[in-house]
Amino acid sequence: MPVRSGVVSSDDVARRLAQVQERVAAACAAAARRPDEVRVLLASKTMDVATVRAALLADTAARTAGATHAPVLLGENRVQELVTKAPALADLEPTWHVIGPLQSNKVNAALRWAAAVESVADDALARRLSGRAQGREQPLDVWVQANVSGEPTKHGVAPDAAADLAVRVAALPGLRLAGLMTVGARSDDERVVRAGFARLRAVRDEVVASGEPGTEHAHGLSMGMSGDLEAAVAEGATVVRIGTAVFGLRATPAG
Repeated sequence: MPVRSGVVSSDDVARRLAQVQERVAAACAAAARRPDEVRVLLASKTMDVATVRAALLADTAARTAGATHAPVLLGENRVQELVTKAPALADLEPTWHVIGPLQSNKVNAALRWAAAVESVADDALARRLSGRAQGREQPLDVWVQANVSGEPTKHGVAPDAAADLAVRVAALPGLRLAGLMTVGARSDDERVVRAGFARLRAVRDEVVASGEPGTEHAHGLSMGMSGDLEAAVAEGATVVRIGTAVFGLRATPAG
């Protein structure tokens, strides 16, 4: 599917990305956390290659100039966009995550480029990923996605079932359970949003404390986006997924 973005200049992208990193650093300071504990993932859905390249180059320039944050990650919701953009950006060697629901018939295509899948919400997908990942040089990082808000439009396993699923996923060969992921509640009440993030943190803690095989690496919490990253960092996020704060409002996909 062809994509297009709004008119966002390279300078705008660089400025907005710097502002996001400043927000992350300030949120970490407020939560008595180190800034290097939280990594920014750029959600590049509908963005064209030139815009994403501008963000990657801006990130490299900032770190060359002395910024101490880790390189940004890239995340795609749709495999068809991943397989279009990844080859065009391969010279910059970004790390790609799949952050949207992944159909079993698109696993092969996704794993050509993705280092991680953050949207594992059932055993069937986990087994499919395991089968394909066993031939890789490095294990595939996977995150169990939980629907902490209970909103029917959101993807993810119920929080009450998330820990058990995570333990089963962690035991599969070829996979490395990296943590849990969620999309925050759609609410203007920060208490509601933070409660959902706290729920995911509690599930993560339960998984790690279980001592089950493969759970020792599952410290990650991918949660928080442009509008609620501060709440997510306060509740322990290790990855925040940022789109509009860097790229501006999404344009309607062309075609």
